[in-house]
Amino acid sequence: MSPTLWVSRLRLTNFRSYAQARIDPAPGPVVLTGPNGAGKTNLLEALSLLAPGRGLRRARLDDLARREASVAHGEAPGEPQGWAVAARIESSDGAVDIGTGHTPQESRRRTVRINDAAARGQTALGDHVSAVWLTPQMDRLFIEGAAGRRRFLDRLVFGIDPKHAGRISAYDHALRERARLLQRGTGDRAWLDTLERTLAERGVAIAAARREMTARLAGLCEAPLGPFPGARLALTGTVENWLDDGPALAAEDKLQHGLHESRSRDAVTGGAAIGPHRSDFIMHHLGNGMPADQCSTGEQKALLIAIVLANARLEAAERDRAPLLLLDEVAAHLDVERREALFAELLNLGAQAWLTGTDSAIFESLAGTAQFLAVSGGVIRDAEHGPGRTPSRAL
Repeated sequence: MSPTLWVSRLRLTNFRSYAQARIDPAPGPVVLTGPNGAGKTNLLEALSLLAPGRGLRRARLDDLARREASVAHGEAPGEPQGWAVAARIESSDGAVDIGTGHTPQESRRRTVRINDAAARGQTALGDHVSAVWLTPQMDRLFIEGAAGRRRFLDRLVFGIDPKHAGRISAYDHALRERARLLQRGTGDRAWLDTLERTLAERGVAIAAARREMTARLAGLCEAPLGPFPGARLALTGTVENWLDDGPALAAEDKLQHGLHESRSRDAVTGGAAIGPHRSDFIMHHLGNGMPADQCSTGEQKALLIAIVLANARLEAAERDRAPLLLLDEVAAHLDVERREALFAELLNLGAQAWLTGTDSAIFESLAGTAQFLAVSGGVIRDAEHGPGRTPSRAL
């Protein structure tokens, strides 16, 4: 199957380890190989910034800049400079040029341009690009706090409902502003009422979108995908319970009332005692019936891959395009059966999957169907003959 969403051109400027870099990918899987620290994950991070959000590392904007660039600009070593990521995205809707970047002296936010026109914000990226990633840091997703699981679910929602990113942004902004006013103890009641109404409206919409996505994914995840386990998914939280019991408007009223009643406590503790920022995304391994956090590390990774693949199938059916899949050091930790099943499903989906690894041999079965790039010292070379061959030319 031919991919229906893919990056055909990628340009980096002063981004992480790259002073300048360019790639013109083919419409299929892209395999990035090289030693640890070569810059493979930096490329995936640049790609992740083509979609709404803070990227796969959730890094501060200044930290994305190449520090060595400051010397070339006559600045003190280590002072951050601007960075930019530019790409051409191909889809069934045609080609679109996207640029995003940050110049500390000009803005506190990263800028976004679409077809050379300034976008109002990064949420506009969701209309053109969806991306899902798995990184080694996510191996602890099931055993650490709920915040990471909520972000993982939100990333899946973005692909089906691009407006979800805007709701999250508006909710987080109102939550921070309310906390600031409460901690000062000087906020006027009318402004707090307005913020809490915003939190109630956005919060219930967020919970409803997550709830719908969980239900739709649950049906796809129950059946095992080859050697990958079936999963039972659930979303837990106060707002979700209200939506189970009644209409959204009633849930909004309950949330606004609850926020009003918890002002005194929230002024001391910070944040807010109730809301979708307290919800959790829960997974069980259907093969052994165990909660994901009690499964082995290998089974937890297999569960995550199964959910990501189910989401890609759902998005391909709903939006006629699979998302970009950014898979950092995933294949090396799978047994041969699961690794080959993963590769086969990526090809079946037609997704442009970007895979990284230190050993090109584990990707041998993708030779002839994937583009192989060797990364070393901030230089990307085209390993056009596949695994085991000498890279031929710098890009």
